[in-house]
Amino acid sequence: MLKIGIVTGSTRQGRVSLQVADWVKQIADQRDDASFEVVDILDYDLPAYNEPVPAAFSKDYQTPQAAAWSRKIEELDGFIFVTPEYNRAITSSLKNALDYLHLEFHNKAAGIVSYGSAGGTTAAGQLRMILSVPQVAVVSTQPALNLFTDFEAMSAFKPGEHHLPTVQNLLSQVVSWSGALKTIR
Repeated sequence: MLKIGIVTGSTRQGRVSLQVADWVKQIADQRDDASFEVVDILDYDLPAYNEPVPAAFSKDYQTPQAAAWSRKIEELDGFIFVTPEYNRAITSSLKNALDYLHLEFHNKAAGIVSYGSAGGTTAAGQLRMILSVPQVAVVSTQPALNLFTDFEAMSAFKPGEHHLPTVQNLLSQVVSWSGALKTIR
């Protein structure tokens, strides 16, 4: 069975990415064509990137946290990235986590669920570009959640029902692409 990680995109205190990731997982758990798990980047406590050899050339990590992060990403067949938009970009913690790895992402699929004051679409566009470098195929469907309409006081996640079909479509695309790409890994 395919294993899909729902990756949080923030580590700051008061973040809402875990609420969004849990919501995506609740929807995903209604499917029987893959297993889904929330992968919280906060759990890996990655320091600022400082490996002696770029990740594109080696998996010989000197940072113990990077080795654990590598093992988790290696075991997954695909991803749903839950990314907030901070200052019209992805968070530094998500970028840092992505910079630690490269080969582990090769020939895997991903979807993006974004959120922010304008739906997080600028951050999602940047994330698409960043993921193209380690050869991650990003599907086209992208739920974009708004801090003013899908959250109460910008902190309690209350998504509109109209997002459900979009998330279901995203999940279908990620599962089908992950299955196809698994054949070439």
